[in-house]
Amino acid sequence: MKALVYTGVKQLDFIDRPDPQSQAGDALIRVEAVGICGSDMHAWAGHDDRRPAPLILGHEAAGTVIDGPMTGQRVTVNPLVTCGACQACTSGRDNLCATRQIISMPPREGAFAELLTMPARNLVAVPDHVSLAAASLAEPLACGWHAVRLAQKALDIPLAAARCLVMGGGAIGLGAALVLRAMGAGQIMVAETSAARRAIVGAQDGITVFDPISDTAPQDVDLVIDGVGFGATRAAGSQALRPGGVFMHIGLGDTAPGLDIRRATLQELTFIGTYTYTAQDFRDTAQAIFEGRLGALDWAEAAPLSDGAQAFRSIADGQVAAPKITLLPQA
Repeated sequence: MKALVYTGVKQLDFIDRPDPQSQAGDALIRVEAVGICGSDMHAWAGHDDRRPAPLILGHEAAGTVIDGPMTGQRVTVNPLVTCGACQACTSGRDNLCATRQIISMPPREGAFAELLTMPARNLVAVPDHVSLAAASLAEPLACGWHAVRLAQKALDIPLAAARCLVMGGGAIGLGAALVLRAMGAGQIMVAETSAARRAIVGAQDGITVFDPISDTAPQDVDLVIDGVGFGATRAAGSQALRPGGVFMHIGLGDTAPGLDIRRATLQELTFIGTYTYTAQDFRDTAQAIFEGRLGALDWAEAAPLSDGAQAFRSIADGQVAAPKITLLPQA
């Protein structure tokens, strides 16, 4: 098969690789859409020791099963493989499984390839009226779904009454905003520094967007969701919260300081780190996509997988306004 392989720092090669070998219970998938994630960019830049070269990256995938369980079905892929038997898995927090694996990280190769094998339990069938490009967005959108679900439990008011601030208008931030809208949040504001990206976010009904550099930032918000995860966004988000507010941290931008711990203590702010999603979150997100509850999802750009190296360079150079680039292995 052809695959886009990370072979060194800022180096991707579109080359032949052996077809993946299925294990018992696995489905062989012809990958038809796979998104570029921020974690893929970090690995490409040489900033992720968990993803050593050579390696096939990519974990936001959808395609058609061509062998094994669910043969012939169009599917979206939950890339997080868990044991199903530990305390975390049996208590419904399988995303915290101690032996979890994710495709695009050894020992599992990723989905920037023509073929992928996955346990059948990780697949969700996609109805015919939904494109596989849209279905591949289930993974990044599920991160926001998980965060909002946890936030609802932590808030001291109903989500319908909450003023919500999302840091970042990329796929994670925009996805969280769309989930907030689908779950009936009272007010949704997105902070985004890119003018081109602000235009995309601002086109979504029920969501307002502002430039955190030049505009006055909202204050006394009930909920902050940080889809960026840099020191500056942690600082701005924690400052914006009202006493008793909730901060959901998804982004993994850096490890710099930023959260105002003194204010968090004195004002009883709730800070929750949120990692990926549970299997049920993923299924619920996919169903919301299928039912159109997360909008048209027409804000991603598409490119052939063979052009993937250039897509990475364009993202790194700030030349891409779209919150997501989806690569098409069959194009």
